[in-house]
Amino acid sequence: MLTTPQPKMDLRTGAGLASALRVSLARLTRRLRRQAAAHSLTPTQFATLAAVERHSSITPGELAGLEKVQPPSMTRVVAALEERGLLQRAPHPTDRRQVTVSVTEAARQLLKEERARKEAWLTQRLMELTPEERSILRQAAPILEKLSRI
Repeated sequence: MLTTPQPKMDLRTGAGLASALRVSLARLTRRLRRQAAAHSLTPTQFATLAAVERHSSITPGELAGLEKVQPPSMTRVVAALEERGLLQRAPHPTDRRQVTVSVTEAARQLLKEERARKEAWLTQRLMELTPEERSILRQAAPILEKLSRI
């Protein structure tokens, strides 16, 4: 694999740390995405499925807000996932004008397999690190989680 030399970043500054994290996390995300099964879902479709699974029955409008996309875009994503048998619609329990969506058993299985594949790949990469590096990552994991929710 051909890599290009990266400019040195001063990790002591906020901007340097931010830049280093952005680059490293983007690369790791790309590597994890390459571990995807042959399901042919887009990253947006996969993220939508995962969000619906986490939030159980949810309206498409609420889902659009969570995923930071416009409602018409989410409507198209939901329709495509429903067409593939991965989401199902149901009447809203209190508002007859709305529907809720939930994942199907096929979606649960797809998400489970996808997560297992990515975790197996990442577990293998982690075993290539030193015990000290893994210890640092154990400490960093909750901090990265916090950053993802701010």
